[in-house]
Amino acid sequence: MKKNFQFSIFNFQKERGFTLFIAVVITGTLLLISTGIINLAVKQSFISNSGKESQMAFYAADTGIECALYWDVKNPTGISAFATSTGSTIYCNRDGNNPSNQWVVGGSTVSIINKITFLPDPYCTIVTVTKVDNGTTKIESLGYNTCDGVSGRRVERAVRASY
Repeated sequence: MKKNFQFSIFNFQKERGFTLFIAVVITGTLLLISTGIINLAVKQSFISNSGKESQMAFYAADTGIECALYWDVKNPTGISAFATSTGSTIYCNRDGNNPSNQWVVGGSTVSIINKITFLPDPYCTIVTVTKVDNGTTKIESLGYNTCDGVSGRRVERAVRASY
C-alpha cells in the first residue's frame, strides 16, 4: 500500500500544470468573446449615432421646404413671396434664438433662403426656389446636421418638390 500511495503522489506532481493550462485557455476564450461583443457594441453605437444625425439633417431639410411652400402657396398677402415681378420679406423659425432668420426673396427666377438656423440646436438648411417661365416651381431644400462646413461628421440630406 505504501507503494501505491507514493505512485499517486508522483502522478499528482506530474499533472500539476494541467489545471493552470485549463484556466488560461478558459480565460483566453472568455476574453476573446468579450472583446468581440464590445467591438460589436461600439460599431452599433456608431451606426445608431450616424442614423440620428442623418435624421436630424432630413428634418432640417423638410422644415426648409415647408417654409418655402408656406410662403409660396399660403402667403398671407395672397401672392407668392417668390414672384418674379416683386420682392418680399419672409421669415422662417424666427424667434429669440434665431432673430436673423429673415430674407428678401422674389424679384427674379431664383430665390435663395440662405441658412435657416435652428439654434440652440446645430442644424440648419439652405433652400432654393426656382420659378420657371411655364409656371412650374421647383424647391430644393438642403438640410445639415451641423452648420459647421468643415466638420468631418457633417451630413446633408435633400428634399425636392416640383409643382
